[in-house]
Amino acid sequence: MIRNPFSPLALLGRFTVGRFFLFRKELGTLWRAFRHKATPLHLKLAMLLVPLYLVSPIDIIPDLFLGFGIIDDLVIVPLLVNWIFKLLPSEVRGEPVRATTERRTERGTVIDGSARRR
Repeated sequence: MIRNPFSPLALLGRFTVGRFFLFRKELGTLWRAFRHKATPLHLKLAMLLVPLYLVSPIDIIPDLFLGFGIIDDLVIVPLLVNWIFKLLPSEVRGEPVRATTERRTERGTVIDGSARRR
C-alpha cells in the first residue's frame, strides 16, 4: 500500500509535530524571559494569564461539551504563547545564545577564529 505524503492527515501530522516542538521552544524562552529584567511588565502579566486561563473554570467553549472544551484549550494556549513570544524584545529572545557563549568564554573553550590559511 502506497501512502500519499500529501494527504490531509499526513500534512496535519507533520504540522502538529512541528508545532509541538516550536511550542516547547517558545515555552522555554518565555520562562527565561519572565525572569529577564528587560522584559516589559505587561508581557510578564500576559505570561501569568496563560496558565491562569488553563486552570480557570471560565472558557470560551465550556468543558461540559465533551472534547470541544479541551480542544479549545489546545488551540488557544499555543496561540497565546506564540503571540507573547513574538512581542518579546529581540535581546530577550536571543539571550540563550549569548548566555551559552559567555559560559564558553569563561571556561576557555572558545577557539580564536582570526587565523587564516594561505
